[in-house]
Amino acid sequence: MTDEPTLSRNDDDSRYELRLGDELIGRIDYQLSDGVIDMRHTEVDPGHGGQGYGERLVVFALDDARASGLKVKPTCPYIHRYMDKHPELASLRA
Repeated sequence: MTDEPTLSRNDDDSRYELRLGDELIGRIDYQLSDGVIDMRHTEVDPGHGGQGYGERLVVFALDDARASGLKVKPTCPYIHRYMDKHPELASLRA
């Protein structure tokens, strides 16, 4: 298993994924509709908590949304709070 996580967007399963090797340790579930990505739920495996993986996953997902020209609806409370703490993300919010 590698120590460096890999991050990706999995459109087939409507989620962003964070993996260590072949192990899925984090995800953000989303729904796409009319140029808006509703980020509904963020989860990191409890065995990998407290290592900053959740924030890395959120940053990746928000960067991807911006690069894809999507607006973000932060239904997930974690993402909502993250965006509130970073006013530079205001233009990304749906």
